[in-house]
Amino acid sequence: MYLAPLNYDRYFKKVFSETKIAKRFLEDFFDVTIDELEILPTKHKITDNATAVEFDFRCKIKDNYVIIDMQQWFKTDIVKRFYMYHSMNTVLQLEKMPDKSIDLDNNKKRDVKEYDKLIPVITLIWLADDDLNFEDDFVSYTMTSETVNNFIRNRSIWKEENILELIAEREKCLDIIDNRTKKLDFLQKNKLIYTFQPNIVKNQKYSKYLDWFELAEKTRNKLNEKDWFDKYMKDEIFAEIIKRISTETFEQSDWEYVNDYEKFTEQVKRFEQVIYDEGITDERYKTAKRMKKNGEPINKIAEYTDLPVDEIEKL
Repeated sequence: MYLAPLNYDRYFKKVFSETKIAKRFLEDFFDVTIDELEILPTKHKITDNATAVEFDFRCKIKDNYVIIDMQQWFKTDIVKRFYMYHSMNTVLQLEKMPDKSIDLDNNKKRDVKEYDKLIPVITLIWLADDDLNFEDDFVSYTMTSETVNNFIRNRSIWKEENILELIAEREKCLDIIDNRTKKLDFLQKNKLIYTFQPNIVKNQKYSKYLDWFELAEKTRNKLNEKDWFDKYMKDEIFAEIIKRISTETFEQSDWEYVNDYEKFTEQVKRFEQVIYDEGITDERYKTAKRMKKNGEPINKIAEYTDLPVDEIEKL
């Protein structure tokens, strides 16, 4: 093993603790130029009774607070977990939010938080194993009007021959999501982005971020060798990444960490699979599992339950 797995927590944080590396990754992923990046504390305790929550990486760019968090293995709670992290990154802005004074009667004043200073949050979840049943490189979620969802799901309107009615409904949706009264558009600027390493490596789309995920994927192979990474050494940032995770500077504690991490991930995978197998609550999945047990064809089950074939095959 020439390089330690970049997707392992210790080495992911070791790489992204360097500001110039984190800055370059964000520039490559979002295809932007970042003038200034401020790295923020990653460990927080929200309430007296809450356990500490630690982000892998947290920073502030001019117009956004950004989290990058990496997940090495399959987890059943991934949607709710990162929704909480995403929400926390909004709440933590209270730390630096200024107060403003409101004049009251009798020459009194009251200080309140100046919530107008709140800026959007982007949470980027780097998934090393999971693809959430998508084939794209990544999928982004924002908070938008429920009208848009209703419009997309209204089967009857999409069957109408009168295209004018369809256009009219679309215009109604646009009027709602384009309404910037009192900065309603702020809601849509907040994003949860699930990024799928397996898909990026497989899809091989031309993009600035491809090299990042390819390098990470290569390091997952415990038999990786030095010449696998020759092309990356031509780039100053990637050369620095390689330097930071090279096993040539490993101490005994590093080898123990890698071995223990591998054992731990296997245990977690087994535990999470048991939860997945035994904790199905969606009635469609229950029906699909029952039909599969009775020997019904997969395609028939998919048609009946409206579930993807590959999800049914896992049951």
